[in-house]
Amino acid sequence: MTVSIPSVLLVDENKIRAAIIEAGLREAGYEQVHVIGETLGLARHIEQISPDVIVIDLENPNRDLLESMFQLSRTVKRPIAMFVDQSDQTSIEAAVDAGVSAYIVDGLTKERVKPILDMAISRFNAFARMSRELQDARDELAGRKVIDRAKAILMKAKNINEDEAYRLLRKTAMTQNRKIADIAQSLVTAENLMNEK
Repeated sequence: MTVSIPSVLLVDENKIRAAIIEAGLREAGYEQVHVIGETLGLARHIEQISPDVIVIDLENPNRDLLESMFQLSRTVKRPIAMFVDQSDQTSIEAAVDAGVSAYIVDGLTKERVKPILDMAISRFNAFARMSRELQDARDELAGRKVIDRAKAILMKAKNINEDEAYRLLRKTAMTQNRKIADIAQSLVTAENLMNEK
């Protein structure tokens, strides 16, 4: 089994530092490295290049630049490692809230590139997995509520108990080759329509 090496987008306005970091990335085994020397229009570049990982190296970013980078990290849905020379508690908290996978203060050396990117990717994947699990749990809870509502509708309409109502939902779902929650949602929607004035 071969492990694919992620493509990296490196954003750094300092050409000398970008060259050092790019060399570090290539030495670490990253073959596809795209370097951009400006933060302006970064979202468009990300869309065009479609990198697996984004490395943003900022010397002394102002609040507006940091906020725009944090906004970007909320929308791109990729691991982002952000390097700054200095920071404060507010910026660190904003980075975490924005979903930046690694926020490193005190710059970047080429020896630190691989372990930091590995950590950023792992952290991003863990966060993405937790988000999916949370969404699945929310969906399951919503499905249960709809099923409970549909059972109540059937119990009232057909004068049957809860177990019979559930069996009827399950039988209908099996007959129509659909999920019970989908059948339940259809029943709840139909009842809402019937009760609309």
